[in-house]
Amino acid sequence: MSRYSALAIARNALSGHQNWQRAWRSPEPRSTYDAIIVGGGGHGLATAYYLAANHGLSRVAVLEKGVIGQGNVGRNTTIVRSDYMIGGNTAFFEHSLKLWEGLSHTLNFNVMFSPRGKVTLAHDAGGYDGLARRGNIMKLNGIEAELLDRGEVQKLLPYLDYSSEARFPIYGGMLQQRAGTARHDAVAWGYARAADTLGVDIIENCEVTGFLRDGGKIEGVETSRGTLLSPKVGIAVAGHTSQVAALAGLRLPIESHVLQAFVSEPIKPMVHHVVSFGAELFYLSQSDKGGLVFGGHIDGHNTYGQRGHLPTIKTVAECAVALIPAVSRLRLLRHWGGIMDMTPDGSPFICRTHIDGLYLNGGWCYQGFKATPASGWTFAHTIAKDDEHELNRCYGLDRFEKGRELDEFGIGNWTYKQ
Repeated sequence: MSRYSALAIARNALSGHQNWQRAWRSPEPRSTYDAIIVGGGGHGLATAYYLAANHGLSRVAVLEKGVIGQGNVGRNTTIVRSDYMIGGNTAFFEHSLKLWEGLSHTLNFNVMFSPRGKVTLAHDAGGYDGLARRGNIMKLNGIEAELLDRGEVQKLLPYLDYSSEARFPIYGGMLQQRAGTARHDAVAWGYARAADTLGVDIIENCEVTGFLRDGGKIEGVETSRGTLLSPKVGIAVAGHTSQVAALAGLRLPIESHVLQAFVSEPIKPMVHHVVSFGAELFYLSQSDKGGLVFGGHIDGHNTYGQRGHLPTIKTVAECAVALIPAVSRLRLLRHWGGIMDMTPDGSPFICRTHIDGLYLNGGWCYQGFKATPASGWTFAHTIAKDDEHELNRCYGLDRFEKGRELDEFGIGNWTYKQ
């Protein structure tokens, strides 16, 4: 049931939007909590929501250094998919996609999930064989996939370059029809509002400056708004994972890079699917406002900057024009960068640490937004039960020591690695 009637919506709109209720409270921090989540992005908010909804923890705090929605949850290309092929990733991301499919109902908030389908293209025979292998593995894991020949791709995506002069000829593709996009800011607001309804304290403008420990056990955190005590603290801070973890004495195998994204000026509806370029890491969709939303590789050097650099802009523009020559006429409306925490194998950490009561969620590389629901679901389980869920048991810090890497990177957007 909406908290607003049609009459209230009209009255508030006509009053200059002065009388809207807050979507979530702005509470003063309590001195103690059952659990504290450091980071108010999508993963942190989802974790707090599922801690309350699935595990009944009534005293949970989310601590956000800035304000909700200004981090990576609002700085991505909004793609949702589960076209993975390595064991562990397949089940995890398929569970996430299933949660996406019912998320608006679960949160009582429209996250604008659009299962428009995702097509990954192949540009040579080897790439086409690679898509066939990926699709077969997906099907064996209960994930739908459809291999398309050149003619089927042309019928579905008529705006691509199929000419004899095409720089990258199109051999075929693979369609995951249930994949698509969701509105990133709506996801943040939906989880924040739903978590707040269950009693979670969302505390903005609250920077964590240190961790309280008694020997090998966590006792709470020091913040810019005082000392907060809790026997359970989870870290979910995206590109700043290594910095925050270092405050607790953890040195992580993570590098931080900027990942740029781009939006063109709006045009009439043309791109009705998510499209992934098989010859290079490039992906494209069209927003409900008409802009083409696209991105590519991370910038290849460590940084905490968010402005991006021209060489990557040039490469992404070349990919766009090679795939769809018509976009050469479009003007770029805006571009931005998000800080990505990159692990050696491109897969995340969702796990306990060697410090009792301290839990880690980070290292998402290219995969963070699409994983939001399953990340929160499994991280909440790990914190509440002090044990990994079966879906995130492979995402431990010790997997490199044990030779259990999950080396998949962002390859679902790419036919083959180079």
